[in-house]
Amino acid sequence: MAQHSSLLLCLLLSIFIILSSGLTEATTITRIVSKSLYESMFIHKDNTACPANGFYTYESFVEATRRFPRFGSVGSMETRRREVAAFLAQISHETTGGWATAPDGPYAWGLCFKEEVSPQSNYCDSSNTEWPCFSNKTYQGRGPIQLSWNYNYGPAGRALGFDGLRNPETVANNSVIAFQTALWFWMTEQSPKPSCHDVMIGKYRPTEADLVANRIGGFGLTTNIINGGLECGIAGDGRVNDRIGFYQRYAGLLNVGTGPNLDCEKQRPFA
Repeated sequence: MAQHSSLLLCLLLSIFIILSSGLTEATTITRIVSKSLYESMFIHKDNTACPANGFYTYESFVEATRRFPRFGSVGSMETRRREVAAFLAQISHETTGGWATAPDGPYAWGLCFKEEVSPQSNYCDSSNTEWPCFSNKTYQGRGPIQLSWNYNYGPAGRALGFDGLRNPETVANNSVIAFQTALWFWMTEQSPKPSCHDVMIGKYRPTEADLVANRIGGFGLTTNIINGGLECGIAGDGRVNDRIGFYQRYAGLLNVGTGPNLDCEKQRPFA
């Protein structure tokens, strides 16, 4: 009988550990960003002047993070908060509706847009045969990270369970998937680029080529990963400074330091 009791106790303990682990993953982000904090970060996201008003809900954000349990859950609490601040800063810049004299400042207007305004092309790289474009479909920026190009829509859709090439508009129509595409981009290494996640948790180790190009860890490297070809290696670039402004604001709200290397002014873009 004692042996059976011990086995039952072990079984119950195992079940408790599994359930506790799942609960931890599901609620990690809510311990870092409460709903009230989220709303204070994005004061104007539901302003009628913002085309995305009502789209980027806290609930959709939390639901999206469940698909990426390592987001904001690796390392010390300082590291976790810093990663979350960096992610929210980058998606805020990509969707900002702010301007220099905007009410509450230029960094209070993140998540204002869900689609690129006046796209300059259909963002179809016809030379990419692995992820072919479909007629009458456009792959302009959509969602929090402004996912662009067929070679991003294809693999993002495959990873997340929607047809990104045939139905790219899903990213602008489903708020959970929209956040998931941003997290997919953040968490996924696309060689020779590391993932933004690995950079912010300190896992990134620069190669010789990275060192020559001055691609060192820090928030500035995430900017290089996201849009380095247009913004990095330029002195005082306004877009880079805008990203930094959002990051500094959110780091302050999360009570965490920003860490070094905020810009990518002296970095060469990835090839």
